Amino acid sequence: MYLLYEEDGEFKAGTLVADNDSSLQIDSQFGKRIKLRAAQVILRFVAPPPAEFMQAVNAVRADLDVDFLWEVAGDAEFSYEDLARDYFGHAPSATEMAGVLQLLHASPMYFYRKGRGHYKPAPAEALLAAKAGVLRRQKEAEQLAAWVAELTQFRLPDELQPEVMGLLFAPDKQKLPWKAVETAAHNTGLTVLRLLARCGAIPSEHDYHYQRFVHEHFPRGIDFPALPELVLPDDLPLAEVEAFSIDDESTTEIDDAFSVRQLDDGSWQVGIHIAVPALGILPDSPLDKVARNRLSTVYYPGGKVTMLPDDVVARFSLDEGRACPALSMYLVVEDISWKVLSERTVLERVPVAQNLRHEVLQHDFNERSLADGTGEYRWQRELEMLWRLSGALEAGRGKTPDPAQPVRADYVFRVEDGRVSIIDRQRGNPVDRLVSELMIRVNAGWGSWLAKHDIAGLYRTQENGKVKMSTRPGPHVGLGVENYAWSSSPLRRYVDLVNQRQILALLHDEPAVYPPRSDTLYAILRDFELAYDAYNEFQRRMERFWCLRWLVQENVQRIGAQVIKENLVRVAGMPLVARVPSMPELPVGTLIEVMVGEMDMLEVDVQLTYCAAADNVG
Repeated sequence: MYLLYEEDGEFKAGTLVADNDSSLQIDSQFGKRIKLRAAQVILRFVAPPPAEFMQAVNAVRADLDVDFLWEVAGDAEFSYEDLARDYFGHAPSATEMAGVLQLLHASPMYFYRKGRGHYKPAPAEALLAAKAGVLRRQKEAEQLAAWVAELTQFRLPDELQPEVMGLLFAPDKQKLPWKAVETAAHNTGLTVLRLLARCGAIPSEHDYHYQRFVHEHFPRGIDFPALPELVLPDDLPLAEVEAFSIDDESTTEIDDAFSVRQLDDGSWQVGIHIAVPALGILPDSPLDKVARNRLSTVYYPGGKVTMLPDDVVARFSLDEGRACPALSMYLVVEDISWKVLSERTVLERVPVAQNLRHEVLQHDFNERSLADGTGEYRWQRELEMLWRLSGALEAGRGKTPDPAQPVRADYVFRVEDGRVSIIDRQRGNPVDRLVSELMIRVNAGWGSWLAKHDIAGLYRTQENGKVKMSTRPGPHVGLGVENYAWSSSPLRRYVDLVNQRQILALLHDEPAVYPPRSDTLYAILRDFELAYDAYNEFQRRMERFWCLRWLVQENVQRIGAQVIKENLVRVAGMPLVARVPSMPELPVGTLIEVMVGEMDMLEVDVQLTYCAAADNVG
């Protein structure tokens, strides 16, 4: 006696050895002795032997037409024996019944299993949908195989070209394009990024870095939504000064300007004038929500993503030739000693006579011209007075420069038509010192004013060497001031705009916009720190990218560097720090020469090889 039984979802045949009612012992068709439960037995037959039986069953099944079986099965539940009898038109043999059973079992979209040996035909609509799904999956499998084949040959299928940015930055891992690149990357032993690069899908490494940043931090894009027109007060008093600003030539958001006027008693009135967007950007307004979402302007070589729309910036920027709304801090300064005698804050319109630019101004206003007393240029008297005041302010903070200490350079990147120039600008030059000292003075002054009146604000503090943002006033040891609240760049930093609202409320003796222990203020602080760190990291990464591009552009093969620590060096003439694995142990500060090797523009890295210490070069 032979048996057809079900095991692990499959039908198999064997020879009965012992029948114990509830359990049986059999020899499988492969000769293995196994134990079965009676419920596993489907069919008993006397011939042919198991191996021949299964061959015959498979032949019967191959001749059956599943669509025809579905049509003749009707709508009601049935047993496989009944369907076999109806199909063959006679009492079916064991192989015929088993063949029908095999086909029913293997066709779940045609027949729903309802119990041991019982099935029910699928409704026509369900069957049609299931067939469509099978056809779709077949086509997807064919498409997937075709894409993978092209990708493994490092060719990008035309259909995947529009998907590249999504695949790199926001892949939908359930969709076919991702499955294709993931499979091809695995097959080639590459990352998805490297695979797509090999396929020529990333023609611009610069755009790759930029788009990655935008996808992460501006998922809805960098374009501004339509916003209501601003309404500004038109009754602000006009200041009796002539102001000028000092900025880089690329600056369009001119937040600050200065004015100088000698008073009758010989003292000086110095005006520090700050753009005042808080007049028109009201808390929780549509424009405020845009600024609150962005939190800061993003800078990178050759471009920027502004916090505010261009037309809004234009309304508030301290552009020359206009009387611009400004929040002004006036200092009365004693002549010769440059001691600050008094300080007051007013809201007014300030006539801006000129927007000076670093690149032009530094030719006339520099350490040499100040030392020699040479030159003749507009604003000379005012700039020289502010230079002397800036020295007094710096000394008042206990930050007089040490001539023995080397002066670190800052670097300005100029990118035009794909070419980059890197210009070093020494820290502490007259232009930079003048501007930075007046900005520190206004931020420290307004920070202390808020603190004195217990008005909440967003402060920069530094204690125990750690710089952080805080909603509570506190000293900034690094700057040498009691309080420091960013307030001088409200067109570029949301923190400054928030502090400006508090300053205006204090100035007008009105309730503060943000009360003490404000949850909103804490949330702004947290979000700003995260965004500001991310934006600065992007700027550093893009500066590093353009450093590498400059090395390629200038065909630099050997270049000087200075040891920072261990095998870490700073390349000469640029803010590029890299490791030199082959460098011997050298003292910090040692000047060396390195050979420039392979560059990876996607990872923004360069291989440097040690050549010699500077004393041994040449």
